Amino acid sequence: MPDLKIEFYLKLIFVISFISIVSAYFIQYVLGHQPCNLCLIERIPYILSILLIIFNHISKINKKILFSLLILIFVFSLGVSIYHFGIEQDFFEESTICGLKDSTKVITKEELLKQLNERVISCKDVTFRIFGFSLTTINIFINLILIIISIRCYKNL
Repeated sequence: MPDLKIEFYLKLIFVISFISIVSAYFIQYVLGHQPCNLCLIERIPYILSILLIIFNHISKINKKILFSLLILIFVFSLGVSIYHFGIEQDFFEESTICGLKDSTKVITKEELLKQLNERVISCKDVTFRIFGFSLTTINIFINLILIIISIRCYKNL
C-alpha cells in the first residue's frame, strides 16, 4: 500500500514546480519581461523535478533515491539562486554566463550586427518584482521550502 503522506508531498512538490514554471513563462511571454541567462538556468531544476515525479508515477522508483535526487536538484537550484541574488545585490560580479548567446550556429555578418544592436539582459537587472521581491528572491524561498519538504520525506521513509 502506498504511503499517502509521501504521495501528498510528491504532488505538492509537483504542483509548486509546475506553478513556478508556468509563472515564469507567463511573466516572460504574456507580460513581456525578458529573462537573463541565470533566470533561464533557474528553470531547469523545476523541469527536472516535474519529469522525475512523472517518471516515478509511471515506474515507481525507490523513494529514497527519488527524494535524494529531489534534494540534490533543489540544493543546486538554491545555489544558483543565491549566486543570482548576489549578482543582483552587487555582492558578486556578473559572470560570463550572464552575457552568453547561442554561439553554436554559424551566423552571417548581418545577424551579428543585429545581435550587437539587441539589448542583452543583465543578470543584475531586476525587471519584475512581486511584493517588492525579485523573482530570484522568491525562488530562494521556494527552493528552501522544497528542500525542507524533500528532507522530511526522506527522513520519514
